[in-house]
Amino acid sequence: MSKLKRKEEIAPAEGRLGVLVVGLGAVTTTMLAGIASIRKGESEPFGSLTQMGRLRLGKRTDLKMVPIREFLPLARLEDLVFGGWDIFPDNAFQSASQAKVLDPRHLQSVQTELTAISPWTAVFDPEFNRKLTGTHVKKGRSKMDLAGQLQRDIESFQKQDCPRLVMCWAASTEAYRPFSDVHSSLGAFEKGLKTSHPDISPSQIYAYAALDMGIPFINGSPQPTCECPALIELAAKRQAPMAGKDFKTGQTLMKTIVAPGLQSRLLGISGWFSTNILGNRDGEVLDDPDSFKSKEISKLSVLETILKPDIYPELYGDLYHKVRINYYPPRGDNKESWDNIDIFGWMGYPMEIKINFLCRDSILAAPVMLDLILFSDLAKRAGMQGIQEWLSFYFKCPMTREGLYPENDLFIQRAKLENTLRYLMKEELIHHTGLDYYYRLEEDDDD
Repeated sequence: MSKLKRKEEIAPAEGRLGVLVVGLGAVTTTMLAGIASIRKGESEPFGSLTQMGRLRLGKRTDLKMVPIREFLPLARLEDLVFGGWDIFPDNAFQSASQAKVLDPRHLQSVQTELTAISPWTAVFDPEFNRKLTGTHVKKGRSKMDLAGQLQRDIESFQKQDCPRLVMCWAASTEAYRPFSDVHSSLGAFEKGLKTSHPDISPSQIYAYAALDMGIPFINGSPQPTCECPALIELAAKRQAPMAGKDFKTGQTLMKTIVAPGLQSRLLGISGWFSTNILGNRDGEVLDDPDSFKSKEISKLSVLETILKPDIYPELYGDLYHKVRINYYPPRGDNKESWDNIDIFGWMGYPMEIKINFLCRDSILAAPVMLDLILFSDLAKRAGMQGIQEWLSFYFKCPMTREGLYPENDLFIQRAKLENTLRYLMKEELIHHTGLDYYYRLEEDDDD
């Protein structure tokens, strides 16, 4: 187990940070357009913890809240340079225009910057995505050959004076495929790449290519990718951080806000019905039952770890939890979700909560993607490797070490993230008891 670097030991964010994105779709192009607009002083980075968040240091009486981007040695937005892959040849401006997330006036302002980003040919396997037909794809003798082609793309990109790199999967959800023997060890996985084993997905080929080069890898989609023994082994071998999975944005974000409140007050829940409509490419892909299964597993897993029905069977043991996603083209990227929550309280009396969230999927996901890129780069420079559970704040289905259940409570996740940042910078951790304001304690505890 490697030792973490802290404060002055953390390598500085010198030079440019190369950001490698898989998928130049709605989420990626919305992030790119926003960054270009922010650089010009035309927009604000709303929703981004790294850019707008503040971190409390010391006691409440100190009134010390420092901007996170000044407190930490993070890469600057001005130092980010982008490259990536897509199964369609459109440049970032063309893709953003087709996605119709942003108003034309916003896109016209950053047209030059987006037009300059054209994708490289991508790894694609129709067995993992039946709703799309890739026209801009790599051909290779084997899946290992495809991984090698990705690495050559990366090496060529790195020649643009990018001493550090981060890779983020922001492409469509793949069909669900459980891990098999080919994922059981790095040796088995590399043998499977050479023989083009059918259980190795495109996202796993990208993850292998990145981790093998020591590059941090982020999985923004719900399919099983890098949490298998083989890629965990590779991440440890190459000392590369990895984070995932599935960006937490709309309906699931609401669940991780509301469910902790109900559980903390010990209010019972008999049923939670969730349905969505969306019409972007993500919605089209999720119309395929196998791709939806990846998303369903991710979305269903949230409530169990928050409510803990094994500990509170009287409150949550009979909870009926249902999730539906419906492809509805007229809505485009403007997703709408409905939640009906049947709860009960004192003496078993029933009550209802109804939530109707009209959100913009990519607008919520873009700052999440940016924060994960900057924090993953920081993790690499701090000597962190393997699964980065402290970044679970950003994911629907956070990865954890074997034997640990994931924390899905948004407020626990936020505390975990903030205390990790304090620890890295040698600041005291905050546990919020506040007893030292009222009593003489045996130890000098912070609150």
